Amino acid sequence: MTISEKKFNQIFNGFLLLIPSLMLFRKPCSWLIFAFALFGVLYYKKMRFSKVSLILGSIIATPLLLELVFFWNNDSLKLGIKSMEKSTSLLIFPLLILGNYQRVQLSKLLKQYSATTTLIMVFALIRFCILYPEFVQKYLIGTHLWEMGYVFSNSIGMHAPALNMHLAFVCVVCFHFALYYLRVHKSILVKSCGIFLFFLSFFFVLLVNTRMALFQTLLGFGLVFFYEISRYYSLQKVLSIFVSLVFLISGILYLFTQKDPYMKEKYSSVTFAHMDKVGKLDEIKNPEIVVFNSIVTRVSIWKSAWELSIKNLPFGVGSSDGKTELVKYFKKTNQIFLAKYEFPTHNQFLDFLLKYGFLGIITVFVYILTIGYIGYKTKNVIIIFFFLLFFTSNLTDDFLIRFDGIAFSGFWFSIFAGYRLKKSNL
Repeated sequence: MTISEKKFNQIFNGFLLLIPSLMLFRKPCSWLIFAFALFGVLYYKKMRFSKVSLILGSIIATPLLLELVFFWNNDSLKLGIKSMEKSTSLLIFPLLILGNYQRVQLSKLLKQYSATTTLIMVFALIRFCILYPEFVQKYLIGTHLWEMGYVFSNSIGMHAPALNMHLAFVCVVCFHFALYYLRVHKSILVKSCGIFLFFLSFFFVLLVNTRMALFQTLLGFGLVFFYEISRYYSLQKVLSIFVSLVFLISGILYLFTQKDPYMKEKYSSVTFAHMDKVGKLDEIKNPEIVVFNSIVTRVSIWKSAWELSIKNLPFGVGSSDGKTELVKYFKKTNQIFLAKYEFPTHNQFLDFLLKYGFLGIITVFVYILTIGYIGYKTKNVIIIFFFLLFFTSNLTDDFLIRFDGIAFSGFWFSIFAGYRLKKSNL
């Protein structure tokens, strides 16, 4: 089947926009990735690979390769295949994107992606207001404010921390372009649209309201600001603009906190409560209410995961058996609260150590640190932020066992690797 270069580029870049924008919805995105794979198979002759692109593609595929290498260690064939299936995008993305890396336009893609995803979130919020008015009403009168972000995330089929990881990336990208428009564009309309899009994207981060994502977003603001502004203005002007932005963002946070006073409690007393009860959560009265989302629960899980990992070195317990074995260990050590809710590891490094042993934790580090290396070599602040975002996210969660984390990282890793190849002509 023949196709013109212009048409091929349009379809290819259309996929590159739609896939990350629809990654908030698993089924449509999965079908889109499947269609992308078929498109790549039909026009495989257009793909070109160099030695460097093959190395980068292999690194992107390492979590999938790990599943294949340790497939023998699974107790259940069915669950092992299901676990491996979630990682297939880590083969599709590097093959198709790195094979056509000259066609990738990073800046244009980021600009379109951030705007499209933010608009999708607007429609998702309108839908939520129509279908779940009781929750909106509770939020407006200040009742059960802690559940709003999770209920909203569940309404589109995503876990709140996963959704907010995506939104944090979108928000920092919007901030990057807002600063760019303010500095370069003469059009008041373009500047206004850029600023409005940034505030809208920041609103969604605050709405979902997960602690790690808010910290990551503020970190991203600082990185982008100093990288972009310090290159073009004097130190005095940089400090002046920085102070103004700090006051502006602090004002937004203050106003949001007034509407959501639970934020004060959530980010202080709730987060760090009962740290003396690590591994002894059942001694706390009503732990479901008191410490369900506290650091002490995470640390208790990590402690158990570490202990179980050490017992199963050097090869781990198997990719499909990590959570099952961890829950068994909760029961064995009489941690009733953790066993009842069957908590996963909530740390990707420990998760892969538990499942695959030494090779697992090495794989996670190589996978994530290579993104940071690409950011360093290309001196691209958005890639550097993505590295920090994904690294810190996986300290408190395990996104390489979830579709929205695997596909999210695999797609952008491939895009950034393609950008590195294109910029360096490798």
